[in-house]
Amino acid sequence: MTPTDHVVALTTTPTAEEASKLAQGLVDARLAACVQISSPITAVYRWQEKVWTEPEWQLWIKTATDKRDDLVNWLDEHHSGEVPELIFLPITDGSDAYLSWITEQTR
Repeated sequence: MTPTDHVVALTTTPTAEEASKLAQGLVDARLAACVQISSPITAVYRWQEKVWTEPEWQLWIKTATDKRDDLVNWLDEHHSGEVPELIFLPITDGSDAYLSWITEQTR
């Protein structure tokens, strides 16, 4: 097992309720070992030629790299956003026990 076998995926939602629902669904579907939900953050972004400032809840999704495509497809079906944020960050280092746990929980 190498550290690049694992990633953190980031997404945001407009409500705490949706964040919780997505987190539970991702773990239930074994697409994530763990999802952490950050308290409201403020996003400033341009969408449809307008600048928006909105509260969002950020999800930190810990998963195995080979779950990437399934996670993308699942999120496309379950996320309320027209173009939901989804960014994958490679895990370049970590404890062997934790990385093994991520793999076990996504099988």
